[in-house]
Amino acid sequence: MADHTPPLESGQLHSPELQILTSPPTPTMVNGDGPQQVILVQVNPGEAFTIRREDGQCQYIHGPAQVPMMSPNGSVPPIYVPPGYVSQIIEENGVRRVLVLPQQPEFHPGGHSPLHHPPPPPHAHLPAFIPHPAMMPPPPHLYTGMAGGVGDMSSQYISQYHPAHIYSEQVSADSHSQHGRPPYGHRDDRTSKTYERLQKKLKERQGGAGGGQMKDSPPPSPQKTCNSPLTVDIHNGVGGKGLEAERGQLSSAMAGPGKQTGRGNNGDLGELDEESRALQALLSTISKPVVSDIQARGAAVSWSAPTRPERENSGVEDDCNPLEPLSYEVSISISGKDGKYKSIYCGEELSAPLEDLRPATDYHVRVQATCNCLQGSPSEAVSFTTLSCKPDPPNPPRKASGTKNALSLQWKAPCDNGSKIQNYNLQWDEGKGNGSYAQCYYGPQKQYKVTKLSPASRYSFRVAAENDLGESEFSEVVDLFTSCSVPLQPLPPELEMAGVTWLCLKWQRPTSSPKEDDIFYTLEMEEEGSGYGFLPSYDGNELSCTVKSLHRSTKYKFRVAAYNSEGKSNPSQVVEFITKPDRPSSPCRPVIRGRVLPNSFKMVWEAPRDNGGADITKYVVELSEGLSGLSWELVYTGPAMEHVCEGLKPGCSYQTRVYCMSEGGQSSLSETLQVQTPAVPPGPCHPPRLVGKPKAREVQLRWGPPHVDGGSPVSCYAVEVCGSQSEDSREVYQGPELDCSVAGLMPGKTYSFRVKAANKAGFGPLSERCEVTTGPGAPEQCKAPSTTCKSPSCVVVSWEAPPCNGAPVTEFRLEWGAAEGSMQICYSGPGLSHEMKGLLPATNYFCRVQAVNVAGVGSFSEAVLCQTPCSVPAAVSSIYVMKESELQRYETTVDADEDQDEEDRSCPCTPLYSPSTCLGICWEPPCDHGSEITSYLIDLGERQPIVVGPVTKYIIQRLQPDTSYRIRIQALNSLGPGPFSHTFKLKTKPLPPQPPRLECTVFSHQTLRLKWGDGPAKAAASDALQYQLQMEDKSGRFISVYKGPCHTHKVQRLNESTSYTFRIQAFNEAGEGPFSNVYTFTTPRSPPAPVKAPKVERLDDSSCEVTWEALPPMKGDPIIYTLQWMMGNSDFKQAYKGSATSFHVQNLQTNSDYRFRVCAIRQCQDAPELSGPYSPTVTLSPQRNDMAVGGSASGLGSKANAESNRARRSLTDEQCAFLLLMVFAVIAILIAFVIQYFVIK
Repeated sequence: MADHTPPLESGQLHSPELQILTSPPTPTMVNGDGPQQVILVQVNPGEAFTIRREDGQCQYIHGPAQVPMMSPNGSVPPIYVPPGYVSQIIEENGVRRVLVLPQQPEFHPGGHSPLHHPPPPPHAHLPAFIPHPAMMPPPPHLYTGMAGGVGDMSSQYISQYHPAHIYSEQVSADSHSQHGRPPYGHRDDRTSKTYERLQKKLKERQGGAGGGQMKDSPPPSPQKTCNSPLTVDIHNGVGGKGLEAERGQLSSAMAGPGKQTGRGNNGDLGELDEESRALQALLSTISKPVVSDIQARGAAVSWSAPTRPERENSGVEDDCNPLEPLSYEVSISISGKDGKYKSIYCGEELSAPLEDLRPATDYHVRVQATCNCLQGSPSEAVSFTTLSCKPDPPNPPRKASGTKNALSLQWKAPCDNGSKIQNYNLQWDEGKGNGSYAQCYYGPQKQYKVTKLSPASRYSFRVAAENDLGESEFSEVVDLFTSCSVPLQPLPPELEMAGVTWLCLKWQRPTSSPKEDDIFYTLEMEEEGSGYGFLPSYDGNELSCTVKSLHRSTKYKFRVAAYNSEGKSNPSQVVEFITKPDRPSSPCRPVIRGRVLPNSFKMVWEAPRDNGGADITKYVVELSEGLSGLSWELVYTGPAMEHVCEGLKPGCSYQTRVYCMSEGGQSSLSETLQVQTPAVPPGPCHPPRLVGKPKAREVQLRWGPPHVDGGSPVSCYAVEVCGSQSEDSREVYQGPELDCSVAGLMPGKTYSFRVKAANKAGFGPLSERCEVTTGPGAPEQCKAPSTTCKSPSCVVVSWEAPPCNGAPVTEFRLEWGAAEGSMQICYSGPGLSHEMKGLLPATNYFCRVQAVNVAGVGSFSEAVLCQTPCSVPAAVSSIYVMKESELQRYETTVDADEDQDEEDRSCPCTPLYSPSTCLGICWEPPCDHGSEITSYLIDLGERQPIVVGPVTKYIIQRLQPDTSYRIRIQALNSLGPGPFSHTFKLKTKPLPPQPPRLECTVFSHQTLRLKWGDGPAKAAASDALQYQLQMEDKSGRFISVYKGPCHTHKVQRLNESTSYTFRIQAFNEAGEGPFSNVYTFTTPRSPPAPVKAPKVERLDDSSCEVTWEALPPMKGDPIIYTLQWMMGNSDFKQAYKGSATSFHVQNLQTNSDYRFRVCAIRQCQDAPELSGPYSPTVTLSPQRNDMAVGGSASGLGSKANAESNRARRSLTDEQCAFLLLMVFAVIAILIAFVIQYFVIK
């Protein structure tokens, strides 16, 4: 590597006066030929890129990083590099990338100058991504940029940088080489070869520099695998996807290894293009790794690269990008094949060491290939088991127990690493402390007792475990001490702190005892006057103790003794300490002595029940005004136990409390004593004043509270009134309000008013007088008015004027109504009478009157009841036509006809009324106006009126069908007839239709088709005229078999040779017509059923036997059969007729075909014979000579021949029918052609 240019140092890249972008660019930014272009500056690891801001400061960007800069005019800013390096511009997919590369003799930077660079192709869209400035770490060193540069680019380039920690797992999605190769094809061969040589040298430099680095250290070159969880992986070149791919790589890299997915051109999750899918499929063909050199804690794994397809023209250089080197990720699992895998290696080598493994453990390892951020599927996992080894070092032994001459040691077993531990090797330094150890125990036990030791001495121990594979390393060295001799007498304990119920004591360690000796202490205590002597209160190794649960102000004696495993020392000298006194309890609740005055009271209290062990020095009294107790005032301090509280307010609440103090402290507060000073009556109030304008009988007064309330809030006020002529006063109001309304006064009078206030102590003095004169009042209540009926619909009401109360009456108001609670004003004026018209006869009315003046409205008079006289009835409001169902149920006595005799007239009957000749009407009874209705008069126009009784229904008979009538009704009572109702037009229905004539058109042995009337066989259900067909059943009743508008009906499921009786009825909206006469129809006899095809059996050349199945007799009629045969194509001839079911046919010709068929005949007793249909035809073909083999022409062979001939004959019939059909079709086509050609044309 000596002939190569050394790598760049930090701070050697410099671009003057370039601005850092601190806000996202506008969304209209595009790559290529747009208004702005993106230029990427690639900063390799270990390098630094310097940009000068607008404020003059320099911004350092450390590699690895990519610095996107936006160029408004598409030009490339000048990049200053140190000697030995050149800047190269590469364009991929419309994005320009600036690379800093070592200069080689073969390298010609002029070929890539931006001045000769073709314009970049347009880019679709570049979404902006700008990290926050706070995310960029500050540079560790500051370097001065190079002087000079072009100044016109200072404000035209805005850079976007990516901090290194953001790209910890990122790689360019489409970078295919270390420094990228331009995808365009306009380069010449010399330039392409130069670029390839440069790329090869860069790879060699990278391999030499990074060969000895660890996996956690970032390589000096920009080459890095996509899945590396370490630092940056930025290629010196832009992939085909541009910045959008880098955004997708950032999001996928943050997801961690093994969770990355394929990325599209725009960086989002989506489907891969065809090239990426092919590459991913290639990466997935990696074979299963091979594990070798398996040791206890390590192994070596190797694998083969995925097979790559060979290029068709390998010898010809093209302009395509060279294939990127593959990187591999090795993952290992300790939890099985399907368990969780951990990545242990990422790199480009085809082998990797497996280190830090556990001995005697099963592992699964797999490898996964990666290229251009595309990961293939992991390979098949291979399993291996590490070897066993010597045990792990055990933990240091611990001291279980010990004396001054012996130590008991224990230790725990370490991990055996696959081989059972056989022995333990315990070594010690024999107390020499020179670092040399000798074996003191060797065996399988995990404990050992070392004896014959020196007291108070230090010994060092270590232990090792041994199995079949060797001895482990020794544990850490542990120092243990033996016990010492009996301690000396300690010094007496000292008092560190005293409390009411506790004493904190401390003591010192005996001076002669070494620090390594474990010394324990026993503290003994004796309470003065208890008589129990010294009792232990503490036992432990601490040098201090707090003795609790003691009595206050009590003397206690203490002594301490020390002991160890060898014995106990003599107790120390006895010392005495006294606990502190406790604070006294609260004094008793104070009480009142004597009577409480409005301005003072005397209180006394008793001493506390418990003084806490010390005398009370003083008492403190506190006083609080009010019941809230928020503020307290100190009113007394001294030894006395009584006090007089003076200067109080009358009618005020006070709270007082006491506490005492002694040497032990301040006691708690006593219970609170609440004292209420008595109140005095309040002072005089302000004189009342008039509020508003005085009314005739009422005035509104208001006053103010007294200046002095007497120590108690004013609870009520009392108002007294006195007339001008009388000296007696009366109380008109008492209440808590400061205003009142005084009523019950006389209009136009003068009154004087006074007010006084009261509290719980009583009423105070009266205020000064206030004189008020009332105003005029409303009139008095009128007397009840009088009523006079002039007619059934007219009443005259009159009244008298009431007292006016100082103002003349200007108006009277009369209220009138049919109910006392719903009267309305019907008159308003100065008159004293009014005439009411348009009233209803025989109706109750109420009226009252009211007087009005300028002062107001007087009260209404009492209501007076007035009843109008009776009158003729009112007119009938409406007439309704009775329904047909109501008409049939209506019963009445038929009106007597002039030609009927008296017997018929006196005989009631209930006829059925026809809606064609009768009209049933009903009406609502009108108002009778006080006199009961006696009858109704029905006017029919031209006919004579009909008078009926007090009914609301009537049937008018003997009317013309389908005729309209004008009807009106008049009600009558004892006072005369009332008015006629409105005229109603009613119409009778037409007469019901007559039944049609019934005929039988089609009949069979099971069905009868009947027809009636003239019309179609099928009709709509909405036809006005419909029919009902009924048939008589076996019991003689007629049942309905059809009901509808049709004129035909087929009666099915009948018996043969049976007579059935029918009748028919027509009906429409006018009603049901009469039934027709009874019609009788008889079904014929049924013919026999068809016979199955007969069976033909050839007996010899000239005879055969025909058999068929027999049919049962039909209702006692016998069945005979007719057998017909036909030779060739001649007519059928009868061969047999009789009751037998077989027949022997003779004299048959040998070379002719015969066909046979059978027909059943029913022989009726009183009717001619009935022939059934013929059976299917059976063919008997002539017997062939070759079918008779060895004289075995049995009946079975003849039967098979007959069946075959029958099938062949059946097929011939079908062919004949088809032939005839074709002949007719041809003839029809010819005739049509002749007509078309000769006739029409």
